Order: sequence, then C-alpha cells, then structure tokens
Amino acid sequence: MTPSTPLLDTVADPADLRQLSTDQLKQVAEELRAETVDTVSTTGGHLGSALGVVELTVALHAVFDTPRDILIWDVGHQAYPHKILTGRRDRIRTLRQGGGLSGFTKRSESQYDPFGAAHAGTSISAALGFAASRDLQGRDNKVVAVIGDGSISAGMAYEAMNNAAHTTRQLMVVLNDNDMSIAPPVGGMSAYMARLVSGGGYQALRKLGKSVAGVLPRPLENAARKAEEYARGMVTGGTFFEELGFYYVGPIDGHDMEALHGVLKNASEITDRPVLVHVVTQKGKGYAPAEDSADKYHGVVKFDVVTGQQTKAKANAPSYTKVFASELIRQAERDERIVAVTAAMPAGTGLDLFGERFPERTFDVGIAEQHAVTFAAGLAADGMKPFCAIYSTFLQRGYDQVVHDVAIQQLPVRFAMDRAGLVGADGATHAGSFDIGYLGALPGMVLMAAADEVELSRMVATAAQIDDRPSAFRYPRGDGWGLEIPDPSQPLEIGHGRIVREGTAVAILSLGTRLQESLLAAERLAARGLSATVADARFAKPLDEDLILRLAREHEALITVEEGAVGGFGAFVLQLLAERGALDRGLKVRTLTLPDVFQDQDKPEVMYAQAGLDADGIVRAALGALGAGRSAAGLRA
Repeated sequence: MTPSTPLLDTVADPADLRQLSTDQLKQVAEELRAETVDTVSTTGGHLGSALGVVELTVALHAVFDTPRDILIWDVGHQAYPHKILTGRRDRIRTLRQGGGLSGFTKRSESQYDPFGAAHAGTSISAALGFAASRDLQGRDNKVVAVIGDGSISAGMAYEAMNNAAHTTRQLMVVLNDNDMSIAPPVGGMSAYMARLVSGGGYQALRKLGKSVAGVLPRPLENAARKAEEYARGMVTGGTFFEELGFYYVGPIDGHDMEALHGVLKNASEITDRPVLVHVVTQKGKGYAPAEDSADKYHGVVKFDVVTGQQTKAKANAPSYTKVFASELIRQAERDERIVAVTAAMPAGTGLDLFGERFPERTFDVGIAEQHAVTFAAGLAADGMKPFCAIYSTFLQRGYDQVVHDVAIQQLPVRFAMDRAGLVGADGATHAGSFDIGYLGALPGMVLMAAADEVELSRMVATAAQIDDRPSAFRYPRGDGWGLEIPDPSQPLEIGHGRIVREGTAVAILSLGTRLQESLLAAERLAARGLSATVADARFAKPLDEDLILRLAREHEALITVEEGAVGGFGAFVLQLLAERGALDRGLKVRTLTLPDVFQDQDKPEVMYAQAGLDADGIVRAALGALGAGRSAAGLRA
C-alpha cells in the first residue's frame, strides 16, 4: 500500500478493519464519510442519519466478528456506511434504484444483513430472538442491536428490553442518541466514566461487592445493590435501563473512535446480563450543509456536493401532502374541535404546517402508532374531531387499535393516509398497498381514495363532517395535477361516485389516482373503435351500488382499477356483483390491482407499468375481457 492509497480501498470486508490501528480506523471513517456523501449526492436517500453513524459503524465492525456476530440496525436507513464496508461498495451507487441496492437492510442482499428493517422499533426484539436461538443451540457469538433515540420511543422496544434480562445474559443494545434527547452534552469526563464502568477492573470490583452483599441479610443486600446502581445512575443517567435489567454504559461521544472502540470492546465482554451502550452522535456529522440544515438532511434527492444544493424538480402543482394540510387548516379555522395527531412525522404528513397555525391543537406522539390511534380515539370519545395523519404503511402497526379502540366503538377518528400506493425508491417496506383491504373489512368504516387534489380537498371536508363513525381517506406521495381548489371545498355525498366519461362497450371503474391513466386508456380504446365509460368510485366503502350496477348493466365488460393489493376494492365490487346476480348475465369483469408480490424499488411509473396499472395495462385488460379477436398486439407486455 502506497502512502497515497486510501485506506478504504484496502477494506474488502469488515475483517480487514480488525487489522488496523485506532488512528487508521479514524482515517477509514473520514474516507467512508466522504464516500457516503458522494454516493447520496447521486442517488438521493437518507444522508443525515448515515453520516451520524460513520464512526460507530467502523467501530462495531472492527470490534465484532461480523457476520458471525449478529449486527442488526433499527430502521436500516442509516446503514449506507455499513453497506460500503460489507462488500457492496462497487454497487453502492445503485442505491434505491431499480434493480439496485435497497435503501434499507435486506436479508436477501447480504449475509451482513441478518435481519431486514425499514420500520422503527424492531431491532431489539429481533436481536433477542437471535440471542435466544444462539443460547439454545449452544453457540457463543455476540448479538448487537443498534437503535436510535427516536426509535426507542416505540413501545415494542420497551417490550423487548423488559423481556431481555429474562431471556439471555449476552445481548448488547447500542442506543444511538443523535438528538440529545436523553443525555446532556458529553465530554472527556463522561467518556472516562464510560470506559471505567465498562472495564474489567470496575466489573471485578462490582462482582466482589455483590458477593459480599450476597452474604448479608436480604434487606441489606437489596440496599447495597440499589446504592451501587443509583450511584452510577446519578453519574451516567442509566438508572432506567438498569431497572429493566440492563448494564448501562455511557453516554460516550459517538465520533471519538478511541473511546468507541475501547468501550465496545469492554462491553462485549460483559456476560452476566444484557448491556446497553449509550452513544451520542450528531446527524449529518462532517458535512457542513447537513449539519446546518434544520432536518440534518434526513432525506434528500440528488444534490451538489460542494454547495449542498438539492436538485429538486420544479413543481408545477402542490403536493398531495400540502393539499391535505392546507384544507385541514381551513377546516380547523371553522371548527375549533378539529385536532391533528401524528406519529413522529409532522413534516412528512404536512402537520408541521397545521402545527404552525394551531400549535395547541397538534399532537406529535413519537414513533408510537398504536398509541396515536388510541389517543385519537380518546379525543373523539370526548367530543373532539381528531385527524390522525399516518402513512398507510405505518398505520399497519396500529391496526389492532383501529379495530378494537376505534371501529368497534364507532368513534369518529379520521385517518389521513399519505403515501398510498407505490412510493418508488423506498420500495416494498414503505408501499401503501394494503389499507383498502384492511380498513374496508371493518364494519361502519367510510373509506375514500382521492383521484386528484380537488377530490382530496373535498374528502378532508367530508371527513370533518362525519361525526357518527370512523373514516379514512388515502392519497399518494407526489404532486397533484395543478387543478384549482375551490374555497370552501364542498363535502362529498357518502357512498357516491361519479361518471367522468360516457361510453358503451367497456366500463373502467377507478379508485384513486389511476383515474388519469384510466382516461388515457379510454382514449386509446376509442382509437381502436371501442367506446369506454370511465367512472371515479371515490368510495371503497360504502360502495356506490347504484353506479356499479348501472355500469354492469350497460356494458359488456367492467374493469376495476386500484392502487392496492389483491383483496381490496375489486374484491368488494365482485362480491356486490355476485350478490346481485350481475355476473349471471355474462358480464366480463377484470380487477386490476397491485401484483401479489412485494415489488422492489424503482421509479413509480415503472412500478405501475410492471403492475399493469398504467394506460397500456388497462387497455390490455379491456381487450382481454372483450375478446372476440380484439387483440392487444402492439401494446407493451
């Protein structure tokens, strides 16, 4: 190796890190940070969280014998440096691209990703499963879970920690505190204390103290144990974790390689109980534009490395998220009972705008969707009008509460489900694929899907008027069509759709934003001499039965189109047609849904084409249903 050779170029896998000195590990971290910045500047992604864990990532792989030792990242959006160090550097610029690396940890991608993740709060439970399996099989490898201070607010994390001490004696949890939400700023003294309490000398002294206390009468033994734990907790802040059965170490500076390496090495040798290492890091560390940004460049599109300027496309229309927030503000100005609830996603859901206007009526409960749903139910039960804004994929985490605490009690909680349908680069873990089926199954639920921004605005107004039952409306990520939104927005009539285009041969019944593709498909069918009706269902529940039966009666074929999984809107329509005998008259029906697979990341338009939910796919379905020699030749397969 020549003096000019970057050290990172010599790291083929984590084993190479274990041959390096602490100073060399520091150099690797510097080069890894630069590589991460350069990568994300071309791919987009979660930059701030990845930069914050660079030193921690290097130290973990230098101390632990991965992949024999199990390393699990919570959420996984901070794992870009991890991917670079674990044999995927040559593919790192395919990150979040079609056919490329996932933006999260993924089991099928690498042996260094023992557990996939993209939602928060799962790492400790999964790690505990690995540890219990290891113990049962008589192995001696280490198991480490890395979890952030935001994710640890999820109830599941506490459930796992509460269970850990009763399940295994060898488990490490690294708490990545990047928001200073638990610990005060740390310095030399706290790092010294962390090394001290994780070291063998302190542990030996502690064990001696325990052995002495063990021969004391029980009250004195308990008093001695409590005195030791609380004395250490006064210095380190770890009493809470000690009460859960963890040996607490920290807080330590997560950008001090020497401290990190030493503490992790010492902590890895603690074998009498689970250990929690509290590491304080800075989001966006080492890249000035990220450090200076309010959100620390949490999620970015492509950007200029030198200036940090993001190359966002010029928007021709407001995003659906902003349309929702703007209409909710308008409704709240008229009705002081309207309140908003989010689970740690105020900016993502648009409720940061609502919060600026109505701070006292905005509630961010943290990464706790279950709590968010039941909290909203309590608000509704006492006469408020809660709008619970949660991404479709994250509402899955609170489904039991939707059933038990909201639907059964018929409480008027309004669920605003952003990111409905496919979401592109974030892939299967973030796709809003299932809410039509899982909410449409609930008695009394009103379930709407917006075809455009005007319809979304009207659905917010509609939900604000529903006081006798729960309701939900879904809308996608991205921008609208540039339509003018009236003020005030008029509420919809519950359970009524609309005819957008009249035809005779085939009826296309769309739910959601595939309406524009349905209209384009109608144009292409017309060019083939086939007249098509296009209808916007608006409601998946209750169905517009009169509209659907009319379409079935007056057309040879009926095509349903939805941005959801099998078992949703199309299934509801089929059941209605079967119950009313409409299928007995020879009606030809095709239900177009997302495919029965988890689609990997790609551009949304590519994913919808793959799913057959673009105009060409709708035309193929119509021609296939009509048959009679009407070929789909020339259309994309």
